[in-house]
Amino acid sequence: MNIHRIHRVAKLTGLSKDIIRVWERRYGLVKPSRSSNRYREYSDEEVALLRFVKSQMEHGATIGLLAAEGHDSLVARMHSATAFSPEDQKPHNRLLDDLMRFLDPLDKAGFERKLNGAVAVIPFEEAVQRILLPLQQRIGELWHEGESVAVSHYVTKVIQQKLFSVMNQLPVNEFGPRILIACLAGEVHEISAQAIAYIAATKGCHVYYLGPNLPYPDLLTFCEKIMPNLVVLSLTTVQPAATALQQLQALEHLATLWPVAVGGQGAQAMEDHLRHTKIELLNDLTALHSRLGMLFPTHRVATHS
Repeated sequence: MNIHRIHRVAKLTGLSKDIIRVWERRYGLVKPSRSSNRYREYSDEEVALLRFVKSQMEHGATIGLLAAEGHDSLVARMHSATAFSPEDQKPHNRLLDDLMRFLDPLDKAGFERKLNGAVAVIPFEEAVQRILLPLQQRIGELWHEGESVAVSHYVTKVIQQKLFSVMNQLPVNEFGPRILIACLAGEVHEISAQAIAYIAATKGCHVYYLGPNLPYPDLLTFCEKIMPNLVVLSLTTVQPAATALQQLQALEHLATLWPVAVGGQGAQAMEDHLRHTKIELLNDLTALHSRLGMLFPTHRVATHS
C-alpha cells in the first residue's frame, strides 16, 4: 500500500493542503502517520476517503454533516460506492507505451524502475485499473501474436507480485459478505481474478481467492462449505462451442444455489446465452464495483435478522 505526503495528496484529490489539514485537525476525517522527520504520511485509503468526501460535497453534502457521520461510517460508505469514474479508469496510455518499449529488447532494470515509480505515486486501486490490468492486456495481445512467451511470463509475475504484496497488507474482514473468486478448469490466466480479489477486499468483503484451473466439483464443494454471498469467475479464454456449452450448463446449476457473476473475454463470448440464465455478466470494472456495492445492504440485513 502506498504512502503519500501532503503535497501529493493535494494533487491526487484536488484539495488544497490547508483544507486537508483543517479536515484532519477539526474533523478527524483522516489520521496521517508521521515520518521520522515529522512529515505527514497518508495511506491510499485516506486519499480515497478525501476524494469520496469531496465528491459527496459536490453533490450537496456539508463537511459538518459528513464529519458527524463518523470516520468508520464514511469509510464503509466509500467502500460500497463506485471507487472511480469512467474517466479515472482510462489507461495511462503514454506510460504503457513507455513500459512496452522496455520489453523489446528487454531492459529489466528500466522496466521495473518505470513501473515501480508509476505505481508508487497514485492510490493502488487506481494503479490496478489504469496501469496493471491494461499492461497485462497488452502483454496478452503480444502473446497471442506469437511474441516471446518468456517475456509475457516475466511481466505477469511482476504484476502478480505487486497484487499479492498489497493484498497481504489488507485486513481480513471476517464479517463482510463472503465472495469466492476463481478461474475454472483450463483457465490459467489469473491476473484479472487477482485484481477482482484485491478490489473486493478493499470494499470490505471477506474474500476467498482460489486461483486458476479450479475443477467445477471442487468449486461446488467449497461453495457448500462457505455459503458465499457471491461467486465471481474469471473466464479469459474463448472456448470452442461444445466446451462453452458444458461450462455454461455447470454454471447454470451453480447459479441455482448461489449468486454467480462472470467476466472476461470468455464470458463476453457467451453474452447472448447468459441473457437467458441467472448468471450475471460483469463487462467492466464499473459493473464490478456496482455489483460489490449491492452486497452490503443485503449482507447487513442478513447479519442482523
